[in-house]
Amino acid sequence: MNGRTDGIMDSLREDLKGFFKPRMLLTVMGLAGALWLGSGVYMVGPGEQGVVRRFGKEYALTGSGLRYHLPWPIESRNVVDIASVRRAEIGFRTEMGRARIIEEEALMLTGDENIVSCQLFVQYVIKEPAAFVFRARDPEQVLRTAAEVALRSAAGRNTIDFTMTDGRFQVQEQIKEQLQGLLDAYQTGLLVTEARLLEVDPPQAVQDAFHDVVRAWEDRERLLQEARGFTEDIVPRSRGEAAEMVLKAEAYKEQRVIRAQGEAKRFLEVAAAYAASPVVTRERLYLEVMERILPNAEKIVLPSQSAGSVLPWLPLRALQAPAAASPAPQVKGVTP
Repeated sequence: MNGRTDGIMDSLREDLKGFFKPRMLLTVMGLAGALWLGSGVYMVGPGEQGVVRRFGKEYALTGSGLRYHLPWPIESRNVVDIASVRRAEIGFRTEMGRARIIEEEALMLTGDENIVSCQLFVQYVIKEPAAFVFRARDPEQVLRTAAEVALRSAAGRNTIDFTMTDGRFQVQEQIKEQLQGLLDAYQTGLLVTEARLLEVDPPQAVQDAFHDVVRAWEDRERLLQEARGFTEDIVPRSRGEAAEMVLKAEAYKEQRVIRAQGEAKRFLEVAAAYAASPVVTRERLYLEVMERILPNAEKIVLPSQSAGSVLPWLPLRALQAPAAASPAPQVKGVTP
């Protein structure tokens, strides 16, 4: 047994002597150097950006593609995804497709000293990769903390009714503006794209009463809108009808004025004609009146000179009609 062990040790010594020969050492060092130099090759994908550090300090930003930097410990890199939209949940957590409320985050005090449960959903992207890597420790945790601060601050500045009803969108804008200001102040390199209030509810014990208030407020707004719609419909219609009546009255006025002026002018002309020839004018007026009174009756006008004569009264037309209708008599000849 000892002889066999000694043989193995002698074989190892011979192998090590061969390994530590100068040529072998150069070969191993060359391979190690190649691997070391090759460790500086890296890939930056689409929607990503590389941040190169030299001795731990920011050195350069690189775009997508195959890139190279000096190997560690001289330079190192971080590849940051700047295209993906990330999300943060404040007041709740989504687990297995269901939302679980985190009461220590969700419950907060409003400006009118009411307790409300708020759930905030935040979407953000990385706008400054270098700041994201170097300026803040765990920037995404900083974002969650800052989002909770902004949410509590906005809820504390407004009443519960304003936050739950018509002021919801204004509160969201306040949260987004304050959150972005905090992220910029902490130099996180993050950009908030959306801050949306998912639910704003009172505590469970008084939730039904608050919902009744909200429904009553919505009914009030609906009735007001219906009243405004009725006003917008009836007022223009009434104004149009009034304008139409005014125009008709003005037209009737113009018509009556013109007719009165014409009748007055005609009366003056008749008065002037009567003054020039009273008898003729009187007879003409008399005949015109009779023509209007008896438009369809047959009228015979006798001159005043025919007084005392019966000839004008003879029914000459009645006598002429039968004569014209009867045939002419035949005359027979006499034989001598």
